[in-house]
Amino acid sequence: MILIPAIDMKGGRCVRLVKGDLDNETVYSDDPVKMAQRWVNEGGERLHLVDLDGAVAGKAIHFSIIEKIVQSVSIPVQIGGGIRTLDQIEHYLKIGIASVILGTVALKNSALLKEACEKFPGKIIVGLDSRKGKVAIQGWVEECDETVTEMAIKMESIGVAALILTDIEKDGMLQGPNFKLMEEVGQAVKIPLVASGGVTTLAQIEKLTTIPGVKSAIIGKALYEGRIVLSEAIAATKGQT
Repeated sequence: MILIPAIDMKGGRCVRLVKGDLDNETVYSDDPVKMAQRWVNEGGERLHLVDLDGAVAGKAIHFSIIEKIVQSVSIPVQIGGGIRTLDQIEHYLKIGIASVILGTVALKNSALLKEACEKFPGKIIVGLDSRKGKVAIQGWVEECDETVTEMAIKMESIGVAALILTDIEKDGMLQGPNFKLMEEVGQAVKIPLVASGGVTTLAQIEKLTTIPGVKSAIIGKALYEGRIVLSEAIAATKGQT
């Protein structure tokens, strides 16, 4: 089990949102690069970056900060937020980003997703955001007809490297992840799953390690609020898949 600290960037700062609400933010740092280095020093094996302003604008807003983070750490970095074209994907991969996370565009444009998976094999991750079992898109304001499990099967068939599963109702709430959703999707696909949204305690992390397919977990607010100490959590999960 790999634990992945999240760094969400808005206005050049490191923030956390509640349920993805851009008007409900808490600022935790004015220096995302220093925050990245902190998580590496605590034993982080991978970083999850989100360009929140980019997600709204549909283009990279924090590119220079992201590039500095990649240059300043020695672990893989994945990025999401407003990435909608092959050129944008290539731009990020050229600066050393390990994986690019696609959201709405992957679900609305399967031709582009297929081309991205073929052109950048092993580099494309898709984020599936769930609201009451359905897939939410466009910054969580629209919902697809497909269930998360149905969409996961479709994404696997197209060739994505992994899926990030987020339950919107849990995100930033410190109430624990949606284990049932993880189990359902884990039984339906063989590609690695990344648990996201609501991971709050060591016990929850340990429970995630028992779910087939869940290979890693993104942790955000619980780290910033001190509910989880990254080094302790990593030590507790060492040796568990």
